[in-house]
Amino acid sequence: MQQMQLSELEQRVYVAVTALEARGQVPYPAAIAQESGIPEEQLVAPLHELGVKNLVHREDSPMAGLDFGPRWCARQPA
Repeated sequence: MQQMQLSELEQRVYVAVTALEARGQVPYPAAIAQESGIPEEQLVAPLHELGVKNLVHREDSPMAGLDFGPRWCARQPA
């Protein structure tokens, strides 16, 4: 299997998402920003690119009226 190349920013964001999930925390953008040390407004591009590369996917809140923003969850390798 070919290894995917990630930019430093994408790698930091992906590591933050997986670390949050490993601890049982919800990977909302604010939590990802805090975990990665990257300002929340700078997460849009790396999250989009990780989505295109099929490494994360966006999940909207399943509970109406309790929307804290999208969650970004890591895709589990097959």
